Amino acid sequence: MRDMRCIIADDEPIARQILASYIGEMPNLTLVAQCKNAFEVMEVLQKEDIDLLFLDINMPKLSGLSLLKTLRNPPSVIITTAYPEYAVEGFELSVTDYLLKPFSLERFIQAVMKVSGSGNQVAEPVSNEQEIADKRYLFVKSDKRHIKLKLQEIEHIEAYGNYIKIHAGSMIITQQTLSDFAEKLPAAFMRVHKSFIINFEKLEYVDGNQVVLDGGAKLPVGKSYKKGLLNRIEGEG
Repeated sequence: MRDMRCIIADDEPIARQILASYIGEMPNLTLVAQCKNAFEVMEVLQKEDIDLLFLDINMPKLSGLSLLKTLRNPPSVIITTAYPEYAVEGFELSVTDYLLKPFSLERFIQAVMKVSGSGNQVAEPVSNEQEIADKRYLFVKSDKRHIKLKLQEIEHIEAYGNYIKIHAGSMIITQQTLSDFAEKLPAAFMRVHKSFIINFEKLEYVDGNQVVLDGGAKLPVGKSYKKGLLNRIEGEG
C-alpha cells in the first residue's frame, strides 16, 4: 500500500480532530492540511499533490458536494457527514465511500482500504477483503424471515428507496441501502450504476451504456462507472 497525501475539509473543530487522530493511526496516510471550508480546499489543491480528500458536506458558503462539482481533476474522495440523504448524489460524483458520523476507526480504515485498492474508480469490485471473498452465502431479512442466499445465484441487486431488490431467480426485498449491502459482497460483484450492482459472472455483454445479463436483464451503466467496468472486462480477457 503506497503512502497517500490527504487533507481534511470540515468546519467543525472536533470533527477535524477525530479525523486527524484516525489518520495518525495509519502509517500509509500523510495529513497535509486541515481546511475549514471549500475555498481553503481549493487553495491547497492548487499548491499540493493530494491523493485523498476527507470531505464534509455541510460547510459554510459552499457545500462539499458543490465543491466536488467545481473540481476538474479531484483526488479520491471519502465523504464524512451526518446527513445520509446525500449518499446517492455523492456516489453520482464518484466518491469512493460515504462515512456517516459518528463512525468508528474500523469503518474509517475500511474506507481508506477502498481508496488504496481502487484509486478513483468506484466501479471496481465492491470489496476485496479476504473474509468477504471466502463467503458462499449470506442471510437477508425479508418480512419476518431470514433467508439464506447463495451468492452465485444472485444476478443483480437493485436500489429501491430505503430497500433493495435482490434478483436471484426469485426476487427478494430487504430493508437496507445498496451501499450497505455492497459491503457484504465479494469481488465477483461490482457496481455499474448508482442503482445497480451486478454479479460479474452473470454478465453476457455490454451494449453501449447498458449491460445484458445471462438471465436477460438489461441494466443501465452509469457514466462514472463505465470506465471501471470496461477496465475489468479487458483485464478478464
